[in-house]
Amino acid sequence: MVISGANNLYNNKGAVDELNVFPVPDGDTGTNMSLTAQSMANELADADSLTLTKAADKMSFATLRGARGNSGVIMSQFFRGISRSFKGKTECGAAELASALKDGSDAAYKAVMNPTEGTILTVAREAAAGAKTAADGGDVTAVVEKAVERGNKALARTTEMLPVLKQANVVDAGGRGWMYVLEGMLSYLHSGEITAKVGGETAETKKTAQAAVSGEDIKFKYCTEFIIEKYESGASVEDFRAAIADKGDCQLVIDDDEVCKVHIHTNHPGFVLEEAVKLGEMINLKIDNMKHQHREIIKGTLDLSDGRTPSTVTDGKKSKPKKEKEPKPKKEKEPKPKKETKQEPPKTYGFVAVCAGKGLAEILGDMGVDRIIEGGQTMNPSTDDILKAVKKVKAQTVFVFPNNKNIVMAAQQAAQILGDRNIVVIESTSYPQCVSAMVAFNDQKDAETNANAMRKAIGKVATAQLTYAVRDTEIDGKTIKKNDILGMVEGKITRTGTDLDEVLAGVVAEITDEDTEIITVYCGKDVKKQQADRMQRALEAKYENDEIEVSFKRGGQPIYYYIVSAE
Repeated sequence: MVISGANNLYNNKGAVDELNVFPVPDGDTGTNMSLTAQSMANELADADSLTLTKAADKMSFATLRGARGNSGVIMSQFFRGISRSFKGKTECGAAELASALKDGSDAAYKAVMNPTEGTILTVAREAAAGAKTAADGGDVTAVVEKAVERGNKALARTTEMLPVLKQANVVDAGGRGWMYVLEGMLSYLHSGEITAKVGGETAETKKTAQAAVSGEDIKFKYCTEFIIEKYESGASVEDFRAAIADKGDCQLVIDDDEVCKVHIHTNHPGFVLEEAVKLGEMINLKIDNMKHQHREIIKGTLDLSDGRTPSTVTDGKKSKPKKEKEPKPKKEKEPKPKKETKQEPPKTYGFVAVCAGKGLAEILGDMGVDRIIEGGQTMNPSTDDILKAVKKVKAQTVFVFPNNKNIVMAAQQAAQILGDRNIVVIESTSYPQCVSAMVAFNDQKDAETNANAMRKAIGKVATAQLTYAVRDTEIDGKTIKKNDILGMVEGKITRTGTDLDEVLAGVVAEITDEDTEIITVYCGKDVKKQQADRMQRALEAKYENDEIEVSFKRGGQPIYYYIVSAE
């Protein structure tokens, strides 16, 4: 039932993403919730036979570590509450399921510091209340039917409960995601069949979507995927990640102790592979020409009816089956005597930070940050990603900087899991806040004093970001057209325009005052050096009489043309 619910959400994650009312290019509520739910579904599917308690434990464990973004963390807490409700029970009837849904809703509410009505919390609470009405005298199917009925009514009301949803005339994205889970559960109870994970994409819809895209827009044409089996367990992938950082887009380097999963769109797959073999042996290697696939889909000559997808086709030809080779007997090696290694004592302080952009990562590295987790907007790291990074820092106290409001909860959850270590989350919501916090750090002070100083520092820096609109919309009284430049101050859209230089000058003026001494501008990967140099000269001239220092740095961040701080 749970797997069916997770698969139904997966099939509709795009629809949930589209409900994001903020027009910046994140749109990741459905993606985050789906990734979280799929981690749970995969864990359950891989298990042979489970008792109710063990199944619930697996649900809690998998979602806790697979949680991405605030919506994913809230979902993980929901299943954590369900797990506790089932603890020690051997079977689940109507009363037990209704009680578990209520416990899950309560756990999710407790996880949010300032719960907001009109969100997934409201929908989940109302669904649980509906389930309770069928608990006496009903069966499990009746409980979920009532949960779906009342949950959907609550979902419809969210449009009226939050002004931003009413303005956009949409329902809450997180609540819609939760209802897809419940509806998938109900589908299984009615049919006895698990909802198939299809992604909601047929050959015809794919052709229609591809027809709206020009092949010339495919900047990097080789989709390259493989797994690295490391030569040494626990070996760092940071050098490999840095080496391929500017060789393509859609990059994923998912690290585990023994293996590393790699995905990248690149024009130089050979370079990527050469770097990979420095780390380990490659398996499951696949390289596809996406421009060729695009042409074949448009022409209708790439047949998807037999269950194959473009990702399993190379240059339009079916891959030939490889001949089975007789396995060669492995030579027995004499065990090498282990070298005596001195265990380095942990240092006093360590630092983990989330950011996207080679330049931004290098700046933090120079400031003393030990581990960088690649992520941010559109690619929120999971709780497990943060856990792994923290574990690799050998320090008595580790400070964690989420640098994005949508990652703070995942970081706090990681700190709770590692309760035996002193993990301190500094609730930074932007990159400049992290930089200011690191400047305020003093290695001669104790952890509590440093934490207070760093939190005070992030409150003193004013931040702005420039990105683009992904859709037409109206928000806060502003009419926004797709591809407009958006200037955001402290996360709120304050100005729009079609000229990047004008919007940058505008937001810089907004965040500076008579106390400002330094303006720092971090340039994104899509900003040309010539353009950045021109704007630096313009801002230097504008603020010369105010004796404000203007500094431009190469950040290389995606999504945001500029990230700006004023101190």
